[in-house]
Amino acid sequence: MSELDSIIIETRADPDVAIIWLHGLGADGNDFVPIVEQLQLPSHMGIRFIFPHAPVRPITINQGYQMPGWYDISSLSIVDQEDEAGINESSAILKHLCEEQEAQGIHASNIVVAGFSQGGAIALHCGCRYPKPLAGIMALSTYLALPDNLADEISECVTETPVFMAHGRQDEVVAYEYGMQGKELLDENGIDVHWHEYDMGHAVCGEEINHIRQWLMDIL
Repeated sequence: MSELDSIIIETRADPDVAIIWLHGLGADGNDFVPIVEQLQLPSHMGIRFIFPHAPVRPITINQGYQMPGWYDISSLSIVDQEDEAGINESSAILKHLCEEQEAQGIHASNIVVAGFSQGGAIALHCGCRYPKPLAGIMALSTYLALPDNLADEISECVTETPVFMAHGRQDEVVAYEYGMQGKELLDENGIDVHWHEYDMGHAVCGEEINHIRQWLMDIL
């Protein structure tokens, strides 16, 4: 997958920061385009927002219906019967997108990988394995996929990468407990997680956007 499969928005010419933001199951890159204005980041920050479109694939839990998805989901309990091949494939796509930004002159330490739901799971998976420290990993309303593989595959430098996780206490799609379990496992592996929780379901709220804005200002 190349940039041709993404929506790209640059806040000024020659940006020196890239934020690669992955959507959730059944959505596409357009889903988070409004966040660029909602974040109200300072105009002097030159940011390239990249919103990739996930590949279209059959989703087992939806009777095999084809839709954009980063990997297959086969059970209401998303942590069971995980699609390891699909997760690794999409994680490799995100790694390639990061490497493309590096090739265009944006340093790894100025790249943020972000995502919501399924997209957040891929951001965590890729970010924890990226061979260089990134500016940050942002994982919204999501969980840590393939947790049993983390200890063997984790990058030595990920402890230098800030992680922002946010979850709704009433999340009806990705249970709050799954998000918390991921946070605790990351903590155990020496990864500093900035955890936020809100009274909401599987969504993004205004308070959360303010916290994301502050976190981005801090790390960038």
